[in-house]
Amino acid sequence: MMNSHVIDKVIEQLKSLPEELQWRVLEFTRALAVSTPRGISGQQLLPFAGTIPPDDVQRMQEAIEQGCERIDANGW
Repeated sequence: MMNSHVIDKVIEQLKSLPEELQWRVLEFTRALAVSTPRGISGQQLLPFAGTIPPDDVQRMQEAIEQGCERIDANGW
């Protein structure tokens, strides 16, 4: 969601900067755009909840436990 007031303020400040700093701002905004996580919301994934067969879930859990030795649910 864009806030035109914020954009206007940024442009106002940007105009008062020397060209070298304007380029740095541009580079910074590009870096921010790349680093922003993209994807879909969890709400959109809810229809898929429970669609993995329980035996597949069990096998995945066992593979994780064997490969990682334990699951840290609070670690993510």
